Amino acid sequence: MIKAQREKPQLESLGEGRFRVGGLLDATTVTRLLEDGQTRFHGISDVIVDLGGVTESDSSGLALLLEWLRLARKGNQRIRFEHVPQQIIALARISEVDDLLLENGSAAASTQDAPSAAPATA
Repeated sequence: MIKAQREKPQLESLGEGRFRVGGLLDATTVTRLLEDGQTRFHGISDVIVDLGGVTESDSSGLALLLEWLRLARKGNQRIRFEHVPQQIIALARISEVDDLLLENGSAAASTQDAPSAAPATA
């Protein structure tokens, strides 16, 4: 299996405040992504993070997104998440924090099985 490749998370800059996250989001990987995001997002007023490349996530992935939201608010920035994996959306719903993730127009990964994953309107 390609486990080693899945475990290495990536935060790629796409330019103009857009970023793409790929790989595994768990307790062993999110700390580096958090620090990398703080550095890369600094000074950008509107940040868009595409999570379409996330291969797997647990509650650590949700914690990462919530911390990025907190830091963005603290820095008077706006952050929006695109293609939020269903694993993270499910954990957010259970934890009753899904509104926080979707309030800025963030969009969940679209699947036929989850019509409620559409972006929320504020």
